[in-house]
Amino acid sequence: MKFIDPHLHLFDRQKGKYGWLQTGNPPFWQDKAVIQRDFSESDLQVSAPAELAGFVHVEAGFDNQAPWREIEWLESTCQLPFRSIACADLTLSSEAFSDQVTRLKTLSSVVGVRHILDDDAVSLLSNQQVKRNLAHLEKEGVIFEAQFDANDDRAVTAFIDVIGHLPSLNVVLNHAGFPPPADSSGWKENIGKLSGLNNLWVKASGWEMTDRHFPVNTIAQTIETLIAAFGHDRVMLASNFPLTLFRTSYTELWQDYLALNLPWEVLQKVMYQNASTFYRF
Repeated sequence: MKFIDPHLHLFDRQKGKYGWLQTGNPPFWQDKAVIQRDFSESDLQVSAPAELAGFVHVEAGFDNQAPWREIEWLESTCQLPFRSIACADLTLSSEAFSDQVTRLKTLSSVVGVRHILDDDAVSLLSNQQVKRNLAHLEKEGVIFEAQFDANDDRAVTAFIDVIGHLPSLNVVLNHAGFPPPADSSGWKENIGKLSGLNNLWVKASGWEMTDRHFPVNTIAQTIETLIAAFGHDRVMLASNFPLTLFRTSYTELWQDYLALNLPWEVLQKVMYQNASTFYRF
């Protein structure tokens, strides 16, 4: 079973900055489940019958002031087929943002950009400059990766309002909008609303971001909810490696996905074909 992992991060601490890894008390990366080290393509080990056919690298804060540096590093080191999502600052002036997008598009692996919305989702999505820059992404045919809490009603409303006016902008919701492992009624309701955006796809990943012990059976139920809302053509299964190591190994995660109670043709779509189509492999 070939699969494409549409959401992972690689690290080279000598070349990148990764300031976010040092934040928090204790720092985010200090976790007994993860060795503090670099992560490369060689760490993406899986066991049969799974076979990694390619991946999508999502920006990891390598250098937010010069996001092309991360892509240049990846393109000089990776051997597997891959696409990249670069960092981009949606609050930049129109001229500066356009220049940044133009430079990023000269790199062969770049298909999209991400500006993490998270707790600032409402204020960012109310910002007229942000809206202009999102419209520029639509014009340039560049994917926008949206990361925010789908449990937040105000953020969901603001997102639907903005993206609903950009019907040709390809957008993907990162980490399924952070579904909770219990009492997910609010998340489910908002996922139903978000699924009404025909240009929005969703990646199921990042379980460890909500709960280091997110139950496998709840993951299965969450994926079923996503497929019921978005259909089996707009859902992608992903890892969030290496952060997934907070919860389980890379191999075990994909074995869990393979064991989902889904028809084989649906499993092929959510593990391979949808990512291949959306990310232009």
